[in-house]
Amino acid sequence: MITLALMSLVLVQQQSLERRVANAPDGVVRFSYAARTGVYGNGRNMISWGCNDGECHNRQVDSYYGDDRDNWSATPCDSGPVRIALTKRGGAITELRIYVGGQWRSTTATDLGMVGTRDAATYLLSLARSDNTPVAKKAIFPAVLADSVTLWPDLLKIAKDANISRKVRSGAVFWLGQAAGEAATKGLTDLVDDGAADRDVRETAVFALSQRPKDEGVPALIRIAKQNPDPELRRKAIFWLGQSDDPRALTLFEELLTRP
Repeated sequence: MITLALMSLVLVQQQSLERRVANAPDGVVRFSYAARTGVYGNGRNMISWGCNDGECHNRQVDSYYGDDRDNWSATPCDSGPVRIALTKRGGAITELRIYVGGQWRSTTATDLGMVGTRDAATYLLSLARSDNTPVAKKAIFPAVLADSVTLWPDLLKIAKDANISRKVRSGAVFWLGQAAGEAATKGLTDLVDDGAADRDVRETAVFALSQRPKDEGVPALIRIAKQNPDPELRRKAIFWLGQSDDPRALTLFEELLTRP
């Protein structure tokens, strides 16, 4: 027979993460979720992604990822989980800290435990869309670390939303270029071509294309360099092509320099 306590626990776990965070008292609220393949961290201040066969192509070290307020027990290098510590004041989220690996020690925090990756990503992107300056841009990074979640459609919506601050939109564009595949590359080129979009966001999209695999990014940058009506965006595309060490870029440069 299912006890009343067990039924209550099941009902709580079925609530959305957003509702569970909203119902938590002020103070530190934390939760964890599975990291996607290739994501590692030291449990405190270092997170790496794009890792394969012992090599990591991307790494971020930042003081805000960890401090003693969260009472970590650090480990050398773990493949997860992703751990989030939120600070609530007056019912609002005022701070967000991100970790990968390690273990929480016992504290007075409200611990929501392991949550589903889709629920975690959905909640974190809702923080990004809220445009709450202290946490909005930080919320995108841990969302893209979630395992088995396709985020590029959501990130494109954020990147194109003029009601969201430029910093948050540019962050969405950057992670599109880092985390998404061929479909996102098309979205990035569409964003560059969107004359109504903010100039800084469009320039970030050009940079994001330069970070894609060459078979995706180089043709897109060549098209921008040849066809985009904005001379500054064409110049940016040519600059990043110059960093690509790709023979197709040299062909373009020769074509441009030998025009009559």
